[in-house]
Amino acid sequence: MARTQEQRKAETRTRLLDAAAELFGARGFDAVSTDAVADAADRTSGAVYAHFGGKPGMLLALLEERSLTAGRAIKRALAEADEPADPMATVWRTFAAAADSDDTWMLLEHELWLYAARHPEARAALARRYAGARQVMAEAFAAWSDGTDGVPGRTPDGTATLVLGLLLGLEMQRHLDPDTVPDDLAEHGLRALLGQDPPARPARRKERHRAH
Repeated sequence: MARTQEQRKAETRTRLLDAAAELFGARGFDAVSTDAVADAADRTSGAVYAHFGGKPGMLLALLEERSLTAGRAIKRALAEADEPADPMATVWRTFAAAADSDDTWMLLEHELWLYAARHPEARAALARRYAGARQVMAEAFAAWSDGTDGVPGRTPDGTATLVLGLLLGLEMQRHLDPDTVPDDLAEHGLRALLGQDPPARPARRKERHRAH
């Protein structure tokens, strides 16, 4: 069956975004030309401009598609866990799993941040993306809390801002040196944002801690 024009357009857009994700992640946004992306996708540079208006549009489209992936995964994981004993452990492990499953995701996040930091016209778009991710996480936090996060004067929205910042910073360090950010350290940091007491640890680890 012959493909429709809309199907062909959708295929071209997907091919261009897949090629851009691989090249931007491997080489960096500034090091990759529009022609290089078009060649990798087996399309023309005219297709890039027709679909995205240029290389910056491709970067924004890439991150727009992936922007809420982690937030939605966190919200779903918290919703599916009946009264999770340790919500912050769920948040970290879900976020880390999302980063591990897509090597280009965090690299593209950093490329977009760098582009927005250098080009004021892109800052509003990036701010909207972060706002969307925070909203999704805030909804998740509100669902298992009483409308606050346990810290006087702070709402789920405020918690989402702090949690997103910590998650991104932890993942930056973890990407370069995984041993620097073990799961228990990341989870402890996230609990500290909520003023939560850490869960009980095995006795042997407690004794070793006292020995120091």
